[in-house]
Amino acid sequence: MRSHYCGELRESHISEDVSICGWVHRRRDHGGVIFLDVRDREGIVQVVFDPDTVAAFALADQVRNEFVLNIKGRVRARDEAVINPKMTTGQIEVLGKELEILNRAETPPFQLDEYSEAGEDVRLRYRFIDLRRPEMQERIRLRSRVNHFVRNFLDEQGFIDIETPILTKATPEGARDYLVPSRTHAGEFFALPQSPQLFKQMLMVSGFDLYYQIARCFRDEDLRADRQPEFTQIDIETTFLNEEEIMSMAEDMIRTLFTEMIEVDLEEFPVITYSDAMALYGSDRPDLRFELPFVEVADLMKEVEFKVFSAPAHDPDSRVVALRLEDGERLSRKMIDDYTKFVGIYGAKGLAYIKVNDIDAGIEGLQSPILKFLPDDVVSAIMDRVKAKNGDVIFFGADKADVVNDAMGALRCKLAEDLDMYEKEWSALWVTEFPMFENDGNGWSALHHPFTQPLGDIDEMLENPGNTLSRAYDMVINGHELGGGSIRINQLHMQEKIFEVLNLSENESRSKFGFLLDALKYGAPPHGGIAFGMDRLIMLLSGSNAIRDVIAFPKTQTAACLLTSAPSEIDEPQLRDLHISVNKPSVSKTEK
Repeated sequence: MRSHYCGELRESHISEDVSICGWVHRRRDHGGVIFLDVRDREGIVQVVFDPDTVAAFALADQVRNEFVLNIKGRVRARDEAVINPKMTTGQIEVLGKELEILNRAETPPFQLDEYSEAGEDVRLRYRFIDLRRPEMQERIRLRSRVNHFVRNFLDEQGFIDIETPILTKATPEGARDYLVPSRTHAGEFFALPQSPQLFKQMLMVSGFDLYYQIARCFRDEDLRADRQPEFTQIDIETTFLNEEEIMSMAEDMIRTLFTEMIEVDLEEFPVITYSDAMALYGSDRPDLRFELPFVEVADLMKEVEFKVFSAPAHDPDSRVVALRLEDGERLSRKMIDDYTKFVGIYGAKGLAYIKVNDIDAGIEGLQSPILKFLPDDVVSAIMDRVKAKNGDVIFFGADKADVVNDAMGALRCKLAEDLDMYEKEWSALWVTEFPMFENDGNGWSALHHPFTQPLGDIDEMLENPGNTLSRAYDMVINGHELGGGSIRINQLHMQEKIFEVLNLSENESRSKFGFLLDALKYGAPPHGGIAFGMDRLIMLLSGSNAIRDVIAFPKTQTAACLLTSAPSEIDEPQLRDLHISVNKPSVSKTEK
């Protein structure tokens, strides 16, 4: 039926008879000559029908957008005046001789070109149409090429592709599990894996040495633009390699991938510790495409009477930082007010600032509503520390450390985006030495997962869990955490002590992780690995800002599928078969 793809036709095919199949992207009638732009997965080609081919012309007159056609014709050069340099097929066109309408189409719910203004809810409801758009076709094809590259790269490095179970045991890994009821084991449940973490560690104990998998993972958590309830992970695990060796291998893979896919040289990745990342940028995934670091000024604020600054300056759980924006005269008062509202989203109670009009004029050369609350010598010391210059605006964050980090870190990125402060297009780095534990007020929990090897010895960890660092590492590109990994615990005694810090009893540890504890008894080798978010990787490579744009059939931010109307109710006979009764939440009259 088809001799060529539409997007493959070139000047080398001129005078050839071809048969193409595809969808009508656009129809135009110009003075008795009908032009059809016909689209398939490889691109678009223009087909011309004139009245000389009576039957084909009559059918072409009936054709509308998204009709499915088979066209036979001859390739010819376009007149020089109508060559379209924006199309890969813009030098040629097909003179249509025969036309068969393979299927008709109703008017689509939105345009399938760059002028479409359809909302995401409409696009997801009609995803099978949305995926026809050239932009979406290219993203899905890019995903396929990346998948192929990763497999080839790891195969050449000696890695073995091994599948791990989808139906498994519920284990706490930082998010809620999706549970699957068992029909044959009444009242018991499988869980969908949040990651293949424990199975890949079992494979290392089994001696497979180098493992990888393009794995589907599931997490029942609140969603964001770069999160989905089901996602794809490039999962890698190794034995007898330390973190530097694993990071080197992973960096080589990603750098080569960027070069081959989008011709970008990421250069060598710098390494920054978690503590430095938080101190300088308020984030463990800093965007280093621009310079805008925090400057600590808490010590300068301890003796001021202004409690907004002095109170957090004396609180060991708080911080006071300054952010110097060069050429701040670009900011109007309204913009500063908008930024004040913006940091409020992250819990900040306000946004203090000082405008530097004339640094040589001392206090008289500064402008700010907070100057009256600060001694002149303190203001002078602040200006010296931040290296203030004429035209700068100095923003201040003063609150609990997590609020300052979140609010000022977000402001830092917002300013860079709004004011186009990017000094380079790409910035990749490693963040290392994460805290091993965090305290949520109810006790200690693992910052990454409880199978990460701590830095230091057991006694130090047990004495002060909050100061214990881990042998964990994250790859960050343009402010996105692309992948994360660690050296794992391979000794039973250490793993038991980690569970002890996490307040897991021996019975709980045995119930949840007995198979892991058993494996560690029998010669578990030193091992570690890393996992990359495939969806986030494709998002970065394609230039999109949401992973839903690079997944064929994604969920919404409420974890629903608009295409299939999932999740949906299950009928009573099936529920009885699964030994399940449903207790629906009551709905108040105001909610109806």
